Amino acid sequence: MQLERAGTAEKGWTVGPWNANLAIAIGYANTGIDEPHAHQAQTEIYLVARGSAQIRVEQASFDLSAGDIVVIEPGEAHTFLSSSPDYFHYVIHAPGPTGQVDKVMVSRELLGL
Repeated sequence: MQLERAGTAEKGWTVGPWNANLAIAIGYANTGIDEPHAHQAQTEIYLVARGSAQIRVEQASFDLSAGDIVVIEPGEAHTFLSSSPDYFHYVIHAPGPTGQVDKVMVSRELLGL
């Protein structure tokens, strides 16, 4: 059994290849971070636990609130545009990081921003 608690840092990883023998990685964020990027091979799943945010995926923006789940497929460019002060989400990467860089930064123009 392993118990992990989310901290007060802006974001962090709680379970995954860094400290467990799992095929996925689980992290969290206390804010929606505006960092346009895509993943080459990983599916990224956001589970919104608290607050609200706006996310941009490719050319479309979506409003998120507690209870929403967003699944970002490999190759889909995405970023957060805003989040409420009480925002909190968990994020799952599947498969989890293997030590190779999977994250590719993209231009804001690619997202139509």
